[in-house]
Amino acid sequence: MATRLLIDAAHPEETRVVVVHGTRLEEFDFESASRKQLKGNIYLAKVTRVEPSLQAAFVDYGGNRHGFLAFGDIHPDYYQIPYEDRQALLEERAAEDAERNARELAADEGGGDGPSDTGPEGNVESVDAAPEPMPEVVGGQVAALVPEGAENGESEGGAPASAAEASAPGGEGESPEPQPPARDVDLTELADQPETVGGDETLEAYLPRRHSRRYKIQEVIKRRQVLLVQVVKEERGTKGAALTTYLSLAGRYCVLMPNTARGGGVSRKITTATDRKRLREIIDSLEVPDGMGLIVRTAGQQRTKADIRRDYEYLLRTWDNVRELTLQSVAPALVYEEASLIKRSIRDLYRSDVDEVFVEGEEGYKQAKSIMKMLMPSHAKRVQRYEDRIPLFHRYQVESQIDLMHSPRVQLRSGGYMVINSTEALVAIDVNSGRSTRERNIEETATRTNLEAAEEVARQLRLRDLAGLIVIDFIDMGEGRNNRAVERKLKESLKGDRARIQVGRISAFGLLELSRQRLRPSLLETSTKTCPTCGGTGLIRSTESAALHVLRVIEDEGIKGSSMLTVEVPPQVAIYLLNQKRSALSDLERRFGLVVTILPDAALVPPAHRITREARAVPVGSLPRTEAMALPPVREDETAAVIATEREEAEEKQEEGESLVADAGEPRPQQPREPGEPRERREGQSGEG
Repeated sequence: MATRLLIDAAHPEETRVVVVHGTRLEEFDFESASRKQLKGNIYLAKVTRVEPSLQAAFVDYGGNRHGFLAFGDIHPDYYQIPYEDRQALLEERAAEDAERNARELAADEGGGDGPSDTGPEGNVESVDAAPEPMPEVVGGQVAALVPEGAENGESEGGAPASAAEASAPGGEGESPEPQPPARDVDLTELADQPETVGGDETLEAYLPRRHSRRYKIQEVIKRRQVLLVQVVKEERGTKGAALTTYLSLAGRYCVLMPNTARGGGVSRKITTATDRKRLREIIDSLEVPDGMGLIVRTAGQQRTKADIRRDYEYLLRTWDNVRELTLQSVAPALVYEEASLIKRSIRDLYRSDVDEVFVEGEEGYKQAKSIMKMLMPSHAKRVQRYEDRIPLFHRYQVESQIDLMHSPRVQLRSGGYMVINSTEALVAIDVNSGRSTRERNIEETATRTNLEAAEEVARQLRLRDLAGLIVIDFIDMGEGRNNRAVERKLKESLKGDRARIQVGRISAFGLLELSRQRLRPSLLETSTKTCPTCGGTGLIRSTESAALHVLRVIEDEGIKGSSMLTVEVPPQVAIYLLNQKRSALSDLERRFGLVVTILPDAALVPPAHRITREARAVPVGSLPRTEAMALPPVREDETAAVIATEREEAEEKQEEGESLVADAGEPRPQQPREPGEPRERREGQSGEG
């Protein structure tokens, strides 16, 4: 089946990009004009606050919130220390980079499949398979799987339990303390170690450094200091963007790191030793300036030296433009904006197996064509403008699949289904067999459904941009080999993901945990908002519960000494109160001398209510019970007419000499309220009195 890159730029407010294999949606990304991506942008920023407790700084770069800059992400060039100390620190960093490059080069020349820090897949840190230890049941409770020595304050392998103890350097002239003999490492101890899968070359360029042991951030970074920073993580909720001073510029075949001395880098996803050696020779021939680094991306694996050189020179020109604009700017200012969605899609999503690129929209087509001519001139003919009267996404049956991405339920071809729910702490994915009953026994049904779900989970993570901690509840399987098969299927399906993913193993309870790097806000975060009715919970209070809540509020008002109450509630709650709780209302009126009026308001949703307290015009005892509970609403114009009539009658009686004073023993009625006189009012919702 043909693979196509489809770009919908028909509306200037939103641009959408998908990759389809046949009619199956494989990749999806979109960008709205009101919320553009910040990740990858470079800013001239100013430090607003240095926080010693976090060993980080807050930086004003011109965004909605101040950015977060960790100490490990600050280049030593920005340290306000003597020149000799800075040079010594830079030489130390350069030695570390050279040592790492030497290890990678030795691994390539030794015939390995990739760098020494990767496994046989090039992007997976392999751990030998071992049976999952079953939790021990002790005294009716499940005992924790505590490693040997952990109870004595040591972690596995006899390492100190405290990270501070592990990293504390010894004093000068002191001999290291004798360490306990290392015990043999059991495979069962390694079974819980997560494997790293996927990842993009642009992420390899961003390597967070550890904190400098020589200095603390408050000693070397000062308030109002100007820095050149790049956004590595988008703003989300109340959190500002994450920043770094280690810059990177991504091209089609290369990633340039202007201030990171990492020479001759090759993507971890390129696993063939001959290709890695050839690409390193190409990088060496480019004569990358000192202090800069270069990484060849997966797309450049089969490219010629001329292609890689052209991409590298384009990135150098881009960096020169950034430097010139930086010298002319005043912080905070934007000095480099990451490419638009169309350019990023052609740069990152377009592959050699893509047969056609269709663009809907004249401006989008012109932009895509020019970008393709600049990056890959020989492929420019594949970019075609779509002008059919049927919308592009409808033609290839993509629109319906995008609509399904907003639903928590995902149907599987075998008849099973998954339910995806996002919470504040994690994303929960529940796998169910549903109508999948074609296999001979329950074990085969569970295994088949789980294998299909593992592949679909990897797809949904990409499409919905789900990130953070993700827990998958697979159908329980009795045989360990089936668990291992599902794990292998999931890891294989995740290898093509551009985000870095750490995958655990299926536990004794059928749960698999994984952590996915957040590349951008999820689909639901960017395309939905909180429901004003339920407040985002998906639930509203039942009629019975809301009615009882209103009764308790009325009782509380009676205790406080209120006399006349007008209670506005949702219609269904009003009906329930007047039909099912009439006797309870009468009892409250009798106990506290209240006059309660229940009014329906269709704009309210349980348990919302509105209470208005009024001064009593007549004694409580003079009103019948039924009228006190269900007085009809009176309009303001009718109230004004009644007051005017009463005034005229009073004036006539006064002229005739009649007394207006009531007989002895009869209470004197209060003066009626003027139409413009304010009433005391109180609103409540969800338990507020």
